[in-house]
Amino acid sequence: MGRMDTRSLVIFLVIGLVAGWLASLIVGGGGLITYLISGVIGAFVGGWLFSVLKINLNLNPIVAQIITSTVGAIIVLIIARLIAG
Repeated sequence: MGRMDTRSLVIFLVIGLVAGWLASLIVGGGGLITYLISGVIGAFVGGWLFSVLKINLNLNPIVAQIITSTVGAIIVLIIARLIAG
């Protein structure tokens, strides 16, 4: 595993924030912290899901990561709402 430098961490968090915001536009609700948390968790969920389904987005890597994270964040938000009731 490689080390994550400050720049990579900031890019990861910004992508998570954007993905969480986009997911909240589709699913509804949220706030800055919710966007960040759902987007960061969504990055892992979306990455895992796309890997299992063998989905490869042949796009700019940042755009592909935003799409992957957004899909994951949508799933995270839906599951959170189902659990919360």
